[in-house]
Amino acid sequence: MPIRTSGDVVTEVPLSQVAGRAFFTKEIEEALLAGEIDLAVHSLKDLATDLPVGLALGAILERADPRDALIARRGGGYEALPPGARVGTSSLRRRALLRRWRSDVEVVDMRGNVPTRVARLEAGDLDGIVLAAAGLERLGLGHRVTEVLPTARVLPAAGQGAIAIEIRADDDVTRSAVAPLDHDHTRAATAAERALLGRLEGGCQVPVGALAEVRGDRLHLAAAVCSLDGRRIAEAAEEGDLASPVALAEAVADALLRVGAGAILASVREASGAPT
Repeated sequence: MPIRTSGDVVTEVPLSQVAGRAFFTKEIEEALLAGEIDLAVHSLKDLATDLPVGLALGAILERADPRDALIARRGGGYEALPPGARVGTSSLRRRALLRRWRSDVEVVDMRGNVPTRVARLEAGDLDGIVLAAAGLERLGLGHRVTEVLPTARVLPAAGQGAIAIEIRADDDVTRSAVAPLDHDHTRAATAAERALLGRLEGGCQVPVGALAEVRGDRLHLAAAVCSLDGRRIAEAAEEGDLASPVALAEAVADALLRVGAGAILASVREASGAPT
């Protein structure tokens, strides 16, 4: 059954002015809780870190490329864009980290689905757009990518590249049906990223990048919090037990707060009008 979410309908409001992540999932989750549907398939990065009571993640599929990707109108990578180039994105995280990388680039807000954004690029309004590499691949647009952005410069959103199947928490039949799709390493990595975001975000959109990677029997988590103008950044990375992703997330969050993440997040919330 087709379900239109607020994110589909309200496209004139910048995402930075939208509280929480349910903007893209609320109506779907309501249908799931009402028993109108038995499962929902989401991009994990769109799901709130705290799911509505009564819902659970039945499976998280093996992750695709978690990185961001640039489509430059004239080709080439981010470094090759001319001074003053206009680059579109809907993400505060991308905006902050792209500005930190190059302060001479004008990063502008844009909304709409991927074809709409590509069309705006082709119309000449922008010099480049930045989107999730995995989403472009899934839509058959991977050939349009001119650079996959290095995580040393632009850490992805928590859960980016992963697909989640959301179910009712008490629906054992559906849970059993989707269980074979669950990928242990992806679940552990994204659990760490989402726990970190949950500790930091406070219910509003924030410029936080996070990437967890399984290395043998260990889990490595790198994260960054960047001011919207790109001038201030707090970065941290830790390694921990693969079986304890939340504990690792807590350690990295504490490290970020020790190096100024709290002040950066407070300034972002103040600018967006969100409670601090």
